[in-house]
Amino acid sequence: MPNRIIASEAAPRAIGPYSQAVLVERAGGSTLYCAGQIPLDPATGELVPGDVRAQAERALRNVEAVLAGAGLTCAQVVKSTVFLVDLADFAAMNEVYARFFTAPFPARSTVQVAALPRGARLEIEVVAVG
Repeated sequence: MPNRIIASEAAPRAIGPYSQAVLVERAGGSTLYCAGQIPLDPATGELVPGDVRAQAERALRNVEAVLAGAGLTCAQVVKSTVFLVDLADFAAMNEVYARFFTAPFPARSTVQVAALPRGARLEIEVVAVG
């Protein structure tokens, strides 16, 4: 089976030469590899204003939209990676993250990076299984 490209109108369009997500379908199931989502408003393509909580909310809503485009939900996420410009934002990001992911939680890595596209404070990518 060929891989299927997922493109959701409810999430921001890719800002470079990549897909929002790629669904790999194999016998026995599928795996969705989502590109990192930054807090862009899908309607305007602009970075949402506000603190890291507002940006985490928007980025995770974008993740949800991409997952939905493949018929999946946050409950099917098995791994996430959070990129933060400032690890001092970890606790605030975690507050928002906990509203989207519940036990049993996906595995997660969180790393500090020097910068992110468009001046975002965070970026979130996920892998989900169906």
